[in-house]
Amino acid sequence: MSSDDSQNCPARPARRGFLKAGGAAVAAGASLGAGLAAPGLAQAAEARHHALAADPMNAVEPFYGEHQGGIVTPQQAHTYVAAFDLTTTSRDDVIKLLRQWTESAARMTQGQSAVALDGVSDDHPAPDSGDVLGLGPAGLTVTFGFGPGLFTSEGKDRYGLAHLRPAALVDLPRFNGDQLIAEKTGGDLYVQACAHDAQVAFHAVRQLARQGYGMLRMRWGQAGFLSGPRGQTPRNLMGFKDGTNNPPTKDAAAMNQFVWATAADAPWMQGGTYTVVRRIRITLEHWDQMELGFQEQVFGRRKYSGAPIGKDKEFDAVDLNAQDKDGNPLIPDNSHVRLSNRASNNGAQILRRSYSYNDSTNFYIERWPPWRQETEYDAGLIFVAHQGDPRTGFIPINEKLAKFDMMNQFTTHVGSAVFACPPGAKPGSFIGAELFEA
Repeated sequence: MSSDDSQNCPARPARRGFLKAGGAAVAAGASLGAGLAAPGLAQAAEARHHALAADPMNAVEPFYGEHQGGIVTPQQAHTYVAAFDLTTTSRDDVIKLLRQWTESAARMTQGQSAVALDGVSDDHPAPDSGDVLGLGPAGLTVTFGFGPGLFTSEGKDRYGLAHLRPAALVDLPRFNGDQLIAEKTGGDLYVQACAHDAQVAFHAVRQLARQGYGMLRMRWGQAGFLSGPRGQTPRNLMGFKDGTNNPPTKDAAAMNQFVWATAADAPWMQGGTYTVVRRIRITLEHWDQMELGFQEQVFGRRKYSGAPIGKDKEFDAVDLNAQDKDGNPLIPDNSHVRLSNRASNNGAQILRRSYSYNDSTNFYIERWPPWRQETEYDAGLIFVAHQGDPRTGFIPINEKLAKFDMMNQFTTHVGSAVFACPPGAKPGSFIGAELFEA
């Protein structure tokens, strides 16, 4: 579920074709030798420059700034999200780890290794796995978050931070229909890596995980992908456009209203956001047998155009008052669009920045008639939602959806977590410094 401008990144050209074209250009220049006029050389150089700039593998997203990257950043094609449980009892260890993570994340977003590779002895482990050397930064963003367990774990204040836990960082309630798996739920620390290349995103999380060896253990990890034509709203695995009604990320006022945290009880979160992550399994085989018209009733939108039912274009305003000739709502009362719409939730909105996932197949038992038992896809949605306060954003919206949404007969929430994602780090400092220095 991405923002409306989530696909502003240029499509990546085939890498082999790009290299072949670049080699041809160099060969042509060499064959002309001294006989090639200066303007020709300049034009060839400019063409190569534009080819490089158009390759998403060369895209660079800033790491340091007022806000963390990966929140309102135009959505990249791949993600790897992970949560960790801290095992160290030392506050100094946590600060040391966050400093190292900050420095390494800043380097990797620039296309560098997690740490410098020079001066490393060959009788020690390599400081970077090296699997993305030469690939480029690929528009990588690395976003960090703090779970409730950083503040209090099993009733204990491990790091002297309990009194600084924001009121908005609430433990999520159990929603109707939840079938949460402990191994896919919760976490003390959150890392979200997004990039235009799957390996670049995974590499970033992998390096941070190894740096935490002895201080933490991974609780869960999940790879995700996103596909869609350039400049258009991407589609989820159910075939519908996903994220059309997001608040516009380029509208600073909207972001201040719905996304960035401003609560007075946690000044260290000023400019941060609260992130909810849900792993939602979709029974695609069941969904694929539904009539097109029924699918559109479930969503409240036309499948191919993305337009609200009763309208022609994707971004036409949703008319919740429209009726058919018999006086029935055109957009059903229990459709996803109606129940999640801002007008149905006291004006509340969240910024959805989700990804699809496909984890092969599993044996599965349906919880509705005809109670089938079979092997089905383990696929669905990594739902990621950012907001200024989950108590007025995700929680009331999802409570309504969990009870009434027609989509529930095709989806099951199996993983869940909530994190406080602090503001961006300043050069020379580290992520979350405001919390530990409060």
